[in-house]
Amino acid sequence: MMRALLKRGLQRHQQQHQHHQRCSFVLLDRTTSASSFSLTSSFTSSSTPTSNEEKSASLDNDEEKKSSEKEKEDQASFGYTSVPKTKKESLVRDVFESVAPSYDVMNDLMSVGMHRLWKDYFVHKLASFPGMTHLDVAGGTGDVSFRVLKKLRKVDREGNGKEAKSRVIVSDINPAMLKVGEERAATKGLKNPGFDTKTDAELEFVEANAEKLPFEDESIDQYTIAFGLRNVTNIDIALREARRVLKKGGRISILEFSHVEEEPLKSLYNFYSFAAIPTMGQIVANDRKSYQYLVESIRKFPKQERLCDIMREEGFSSVDFENITGGIVAIHNGYKL
Repeated sequence: MMRALLKRGLQRHQQQHQHHQRCSFVLLDRTTSASSFSLTSSFTSSSTPTSNEEKSASLDNDEEKKSSEKEKEDQASFGYTSVPKTKKESLVRDVFESVAPSYDVMNDLMSVGMHRLWKDYFVHKLASFPGMTHLDVAGGTGDVSFRVLKKLRKVDREGNGKEAKSRVIVSDINPAMLKVGEERAATKGLKNPGFDTKTDAELEFVEANAEKLPFEDESIDQYTIAFGLRNVTNIDIALREARRVLKKGGRISILEFSHVEEEPLKSLYNFYSFAAIPTMGQIVANDRKSYQYLVESIRKFPKQERLCDIMREEGFSSVDFENITGGIVAIHNGYKL
């Protein structure tokens, strides 16, 4: 009897103990779950950006992108160096003030005299008629304009004398280059020769920026720029100005160093350009830096087809180009229609 009572009491105690354990476990489980939920909710809430934060981050990224794009737009190439557009003009001016006294000698050395043949061919391809006005931009030393003048004076003398007087205008942004040109013109007797001033073409020198020409709209019959377009800060603006001053039917002709693609000429040309030309600049003109820039500026200039595209974008028609000496130089032509 006693044994049965003890056994029954022990079983009742075990059942109470098990019930207590189950209640504790359930309580612990609920508490833990609640705590976990609280922590998870807190973590999710703090790590997931709100809609306002996302918008703010997106706006910041857009502003940074716009700022970066504006910085690129405000930059221009000065050889292989990127400089603010506002500074390129003065840097190029310094280069040509430095090279002006030895410009002709260096041209002969750098091109092995080929620049004379290139310019002869360039002018040979140009139009000429009595009474025309020809503008040669970036032509300070007169190499191209003197050839044009000679051609025009011959045409003028073959005319009937009733046409308006032909004009050849030499423009350059650099006074030092213009001074060299005027001295050469005087030496050659081009400014005051013994000719019939009523019919023969006049020669003028004008200091002018290719991007802001001081000439009236539609006042020029023919526009040339030889080995100068790559030195302007904004090629598109210079071309726009060219089109503005040209008469309808007027022609633009560009002679410029370009890009060689065929081997082995390409490798030989690159080696000569970077190894020989700056060294000659140092020896002849005591100015390696300026001639290093001139070599680099050629490599940064648009390729032949790309320049054609830019000319078309600025409104020129019938645009074409011709490579000379394997593409070392190229002639680009276009018309204002």
